[in-house]
Amino acid sequence: MAKSTRTDTLQSIRLSIRLDLPNGSRFGPGKAALLIALTEHGSISAAARALDMSYPKALRLIDEMNSQFAEPLVETFQGGSMRGGANVTALGAEVSALYGVLKTEAGSANTQTLQTFTRLSK
Repeated sequence: MAKSTRTDTLQSIRLSIRLDLPNGSRFGPGKAALLIALTEHGSISAAARALDMSYPKALRLIDEMNSQFAEPLVETFQGGSMRGGANVTALGAEVSALYGVLKTEAGSANTQTLQTFTRLSK
């Protein structure tokens, strides 16, 4: 087994952002990843599979997200010739984009601090 190098450590340290919303709920990397996967796949089951997440957990996260904001972030539809699916709403796309910007800006603003953590970690 290869010994970990400083480069390996640098790649493993990353900043994770979780927002504690005024209503007491949270929005973080899991929900953000689910929004992206739903946009890419158009299906809850396909998005869950892509994230190695159970379908029930994906449904729970969608329900949470839809109750956290003024309007739903995800719309679902059942059956028929289209076999059902899910769409990320305009608000969902905006929340996803804003979260991405926040994550990028926070990472960029903290590069030196993250490098210090890398140096101090095993």
